[in-house]
Amino acid sequence: MATAKLDYIAFVDDAMRKAVRNILLQVEKTGLPGQNHFFVSYRSSYKGVVMSDALRNKYPEEITIVLQHQFWGLKVEKDCFKVSLSFNNIPEELVIPFAALTAFADPSAKFSLHFQTEVAAYSQDIVNLEDTIFEELIADSLEVSQVDSQPKESAEIITLDAFRKK
Repeated sequence: MATAKLDYIAFVDDAMRKAVRNILLQVEKTGLPGQNHFFVSYRSSYKGVVMSDALRNKYPEEITIVLQHQFWGLKVEKDCFKVSLSFNNIPEELVIPFAALTAFADPSAKFSLHFQTEVAAYSQDIVNLEDTIFEELIADSLEVSQVDSQPKESAEIITLDAFRKK
């Protein structure tokens, strides 16, 4: 039996990150249409995130930015996007790897994505538990089939006449 596992969470997260990238590419080309605006949450401590020390000290774990009216310089690359925002009238240039995203939402469209990047260790525990349960079911199945394969003794015949209405 193969021991390799399919990491479905990683596959889905990757697809959702590609969707965010495509959405931002569209906005980079044409701007935000109508009332659309984005809340983008990401891990500020993630490798490759670029932000000022002051902003990182204020948000050491996670930060949510809003891309709506006052952002500029949006540049989407293969693995990250760059954008400039103002925090308390102080301009900030941010570099955000797509792998650092924890959530992406457009409230005007009632659309949101939540990435499960923190679930990896937990999901491995679930996979290990499922393997254990599966192995126990296989073992139980083998025991039943061995019992069933034993030669049968002579059959006992029961009549149903005693249960019939007369």
